[in-house]
Amino acid sequence: MKMVTPIHMINVANTQPTNHNPLQLNRLLQLCSANLPVGGFSFSQGLEYAVEMGWVTTAESTKDWISFNLAQSIAHTDLALLNRLFKSLASHDLPAFIRWDQHVLACRESNELLLADVAMGKALMRLLKDLQGIDTTPYTDLIGSKEISFVSAFALAAYLFGLDVLSAQSGFCWAYIDNQVAAATKLVPLGQTQGQNLLFELTEQVAQVIEQANQIEDDNIGASLPRLAMASAWHETQYTRLFRS
Repeated sequence: MKMVTPIHMINVANTQPTNHNPLQLNRLLQLCSANLPVGGFSFSQGLEYAVEMGWVTTAESTKDWISFNLAQSIAHTDLALLNRLFKSLASHDLPAFIRWDQHVLACRESNELLLADVAMGKALMRLLKDLQGIDTTPYTDLIGSKEISFVSAFALAAYLFGLDVLSAQSGFCWAYIDNQVAAATKLVPLGQTQGQNLLFELTEQVAQVIEQANQIEDDNIGASLPRLAMASAWHETQYTRLFRS
């Protein structure tokens, strides 16, 4: 039986997780919840077309699809940039934050992937503006931006919620995995137990993915996954679909 190393024993890029109090843990759960009203459940991130083409047909191929995208796309773009966005906020360097936000958007390889990122980003920014108990005054210009990525909005939310960067990255990974598995249960389809097994197995990869992301230098940020790009682009004209395009 495979033993899982407790997360508190893992050193990720020499950054130890903080000792969260119950409120911080609940803020993290709130930010990563499927009930967060940002519309993430509306997008399949190319998975729907991958199922249509027969690339993903079983629990095992679903795991391979999500795992590969997590390690080769999310790690090299979203997580690496989330690190920089968070640190820009911590150092009160908003020009750097805006520059990295633009980098996020430039990394989207299809109109659908860009649409999903911007739509979710704007929705999260609207939510932050309306949440009571946090002061978004210093970030009024960011909240009013015409386009902002979900990665950037997630970084701002995590910062305002009093979380550390490792928790933000871990939560972002969970949100991505949870969304993909939820989509797969409808599309492949998968049973609920299969979905829970996938969540358990895929999250074992998170610590390694974050460590990989935090070692990426600025000039190496970005990834190109042709099959993912094509799947999301072709999904725009897919005849029948459950998810937005």
